[in-house]
Amino acid sequence: MYNPLDLTGKRILVTGASAGIGRACAVAASKLGAEVVLVARRKDALDEALKMMDGGSKHTAISYDLSNIDDMEGLLKEATVGGVLSGFVHSAGMALAVPVQAMDSETMKNMMSLNYFSFMAIMKFLVRKKYCTGGSVVAISSVAAQAGWQGVAAYSGTKGALSASVRSLAIELVPRGIRVNSVSPSHIKTEMYDSVVGHLSDSHESQVLARQPLGLGSVEDVANAVAFLLSDASRFITGIDLAVDGGYLAQ
Repeated sequence: MYNPLDLTGKRILVTGASAGIGRACAVAASKLGAEVVLVARRKDALDEALKMMDGGSKHTAISYDLSNIDDMEGLLKEATVGGVLSGFVHSAGMALAVPVQAMDSETMKNMMSLNYFSFMAIMKFLVRKKYCTGGSVVAISSVAAQAGWQGVAAYSGTKGALSASVRSLAIELVPRGIRVNSVSPSHIKTEMYDSVVGHLSDSHESQVLARQPLGLGSVEDVANAVAFLLSDASRFITGIDLAVDGGYLAQ
């Protein structure tokens, strides 16, 4: 049966794969035939994610703290033991709803390191032929990079940096056969979402969700968009930011 989203024969690295959107992306890729390398800090959560994957033992889990940006080549070496990569999804990240007057420098540095610097550090080595000979990169950004949300100024900044770098990387890496795109979810039902809305009043959460005509999204909604960008069905697409936002940015 013809399936334009088929990922058979592709080896895909997914960061933040132990929960939320990252885990959903890893599971979706496995169901489409990919060999997936799952990366996250918590080994127990990675083991649970592996149980959800199609394809059994062909997948690999690597426990790694992505805030350690100084040993990314070591991560790439381990991720390519079974073969070079043909896809990379950067879903690792942290989000905090904190008013700007309460934000401290250490929190801002940690958020930027995980959300943005880790992506760039991986890209530095991913572009080498011994790790990747061509394929598709998808960074998970956020509509917060384009629309203002109360209390998330620092988070928005990290995602804005991510989306901006994707556009430049897309042009830079055309000669290497690597496409680079980003996906920007709006409010998606994840553990991270629950932690953020826990700081909001019920009325404020209702106002936020009222901005999404299609309601609260699921991790599968985002994973399906990512799968499209990983697949050859999107071979003529690079340098875009695909909003998966239930109509949020249309208003």
